[in-house]
Amino acid sequence: MGSPCELAEFTDDLFDLTYSEILIMNAIARAIDALNEGFGRLIAPLLAVITIIVIYDIAMRFLAGRPSDWAFDITKMLFGAHFMLMAAYALRHHAHVEVDVLKRVLSRRKQAVLELLGYLVFFVPFIWLMITFGWAFFERSFSRGETTYGMVSLPVYPIKGVIMVAAVLILLQATAIVIRATQQLREETV
Repeated sequence: MGSPCELAEFTDDLFDLTYSEILIMNAIARAIDALNEGFGRLIAPLLAVITIIVIYDIAMRFLAGRPSDWAFDITKMLFGAHFMLMAAYALRHHAHVEVDVLKRVLSRRKQAVLELLGYLVFFVPFIWLMITFGWAFFERSFSRGETTYGMVSLPVYPIKGVIMVAAVLILLQATAIVIRATQQLREETV
């Protein structure tokens, strides 16, 4: 695939989709969006739970003269879970930092190409590392029965398992974004 003609043929084949294939791709992207939207709305109230636990802990310091034994570890774990599990929701709503100074001046086709290249160059290695090392991190914690070091020994592996759940949700959302960018490219070339 060295010559421009071969590249053009490859591009034509890549974007030569039937109407039913396009509908299926749109349905997949919408389903992924719905999953991450629902999951994000389910996880978002976790901040209220964290806030209530922190307020309880502060009240215990003033009323009982000492904090609870478990509140610090629980809030740390819940905040970590909240942060990780909301990442795909944020990606769905384009809430992550993006350098769009260059993107704004480009045509829609070039924006789609830039998006696809960005996901290929930056996202694929990141998500591969997150899944590979996240699984090893979880597996090691689970097999050892790892717990916190506080007064109350809470299991750590559930929060480390959240890394894998978050990675899968982020990967799915990135798939929806790539589907849309590919369709944008297809629309611009047709």
